[in-house]
Amino acid sequence: MPGPNDWDLFQSLHAVLEAGTLSAAARLRGLTQPTLGRHIEALEQRLGSPLFLRSPRGLQPTDLALELKPHLHDMSAAASAAVRDASGAANSLVGSIRVSASEMVGVEVLPPMLTSFREQHPGVVIELKLSNYNDDLSRREADIAVRMTPPSQSSLVAKKVGEIVLGFYATAEYLERHGTPQMMEQFKDHTIIGFDSGVSIRDVPGINMPVSRELFTFRSDSDLAQTAAVRAGFGIGVVQTGLAQRYGLVRVIPNFDFFTMGCWIVMHENLRGSRRMRLMFDHLVEGMTAYVRESRCA
Repeated sequence: MPGPNDWDLFQSLHAVLEAGTLSAAARLRGLTQPTLGRHIEALEQRLGSPLFLRSPRGLQPTDLALELKPHLHDMSAAASAAVRDASGAANSLVGSIRVSASEMVGVEVLPPMLTSFREQHPGVVIELKLSNYNDDLSRREADIAVRMTPPSQSSLVAKKVGEIVLGFYATAEYLERHGTPQMMEQFKDHTIIGFDSGVSIRDVPGINMPVSRELFTFRSDSDLAQTAAVRAGFGIGVVQTGLAQRYGLVRVIPNFDFFTMGCWIVMHENLRGSRRMRLMFDHLVEGMTAYVRESRCA
């Protein structure tokens, strides 16, 4: 059976489960592939059961490995949180802050805000986690999150900064080449950028036509990829209005908002005693409030 000093072996197991291959897991851990492989073999011997099945498709986790996976995830998150907490005292402006945000917000919106925070507080190390799924702040998967849905846990502190508007946009060059549609029904004559999954849009007010992936000439489930295609002049797509203004895109059907989504800055209530966490929370509230205001004016 595993002993009290086997956390290193379990870290390697967690890395393989997350990365999918020994080579990728070794890079995550900063180990050689043979060393990581020996960790897995040693853990299998101590547990008395295989953790992976080797097949032409690669490593396939066994039921035991899959049973351990959520526990390892919790342990890894807790260990990372402990390192961040230990990196600075409560009133110190030295230490790490882990921020979670969606891919679009993390890549296109937050970097200037994080840059200005770092300039003001050079002792802070910022970790940015990008995910379109909400991290569990109660398990310290992140310290502070920018979310597009309100938190449901009473242990979380949240500040709503407003509503982000999304509309249809294209480049001026595209519209010069192909004309500007005046109504949704004319979209069928244009190059439309949209999702790749099989989900249909049925409940957006004002869209009086069936919308499914067959409508789109450029298909991707990545918001970043869709926005990049719009900016390249590929066609018409949905973009946050604040970003569209920055990019110099042209609004198509200006009086129609495709969608609005709320935006909250969230952290666990236990972090209010940390000065650097409070400062980052307030900084993101201020920055995202300004961004939302910019979005409403675009």
